[in-house]
Amino acid sequence: MRFNPAPEPLRLRRSALSIPAINPRALEKSASLDADVLIFDLEDSVTEDRKSEARDNLKRHFGQATPSHHERLIRINAVETPHLDADLETVLACRPDGVLLPKVEGPRAIFDVADRLAERDAPTGLKIWAMIETPKAVLNAALIAEAAHTPGARLAAFVIGLNDLRKQTGVPDEPGRTCLLPWMMQILLAARAYGLDILDSVSNQFRDLALFEAECRAGRGMGFDGKMLIHPAQVEPANRHFGPAPEALDRARRIIAAFDDPATEGVGVVDLDGQMVERLHLDEARRLMDLADTINARKVAP
Repeated sequence: MRFNPAPEPLRLRRSALSIPAINPRALEKSASLDADVLIFDLEDSVTEDRKSEARDNLKRHFGQATPSHHERLIRINAVETPHLDADLETVLACRPDGVLLPKVEGPRAIFDVADRLAERDAPTGLKIWAMIETPKAVLNAALIAEAAHTPGARLAAFVIGLNDLRKQTGVPDEPGRTCLLPWMMQILLAARAYGLDILDSVSNQFRDLALFEAECRAGRGMGFDGKMLIHPAQVEPANRHFGPAPEALDRARRIIAAFDDPATEGVGVVDLDGQMVERLHLDEARRLMDLADTINARKVAP
């Protein structure tokens, strides 16, 4: 019998800001930022000789942190590195919302980390996000995503990592990412097939906000839920572009009103301004309104 995981509660994942765990000032400042997700990094931003120091920083930070709206993840080092056990002990000490696992090339890495978390009695709500950032990962994206339908696998989201993918394929870092788009859509399709959220890759040119906004518009158009960020200046435009646009909300309200009209009771399709609208569009409209309500509730929260 096929396992169908329960639907995840609606989470805002428009902006996922990477915070170097080796930087105490960045850790302290992170609580005041408006990013939906904070990713505390033990991997690429921490040199080999300072991994232990970065883990200690995280334990202190989480021990002192007050409740906030952020979804908090810890990016650990890859499964095949000697840092995995110490990283997972740090995760258990900190109790974040999830673990971001880099260099995932197949489902075995997901199952390995999930099993290790289960052996250590990690909360069931502690999820695994997978970074898809190598040629093997792209080729195996559907197999990796399918792990979400295995009991206990904890898999909740994909994050695309284009820097490593560029390095291993020789594709240059050019505006528009034209040569990378087919691979990005392949990864997105795999994520959607198994009910995963998926975030677009970082934009390295963090001072060029015009370029960043162009990537956000393209990513939103491709269907991504949000974007991984490397600088606080990128938070506001990411939240804006991956949030519901005013015109989209207006149309969603009108779709809902059209199907709520007693005259359309039991009807599967309605005519809205000369366009045929089906009940699948009603589901999309309701989800969009739920997303807007979640954003507005966070704005007014104390």
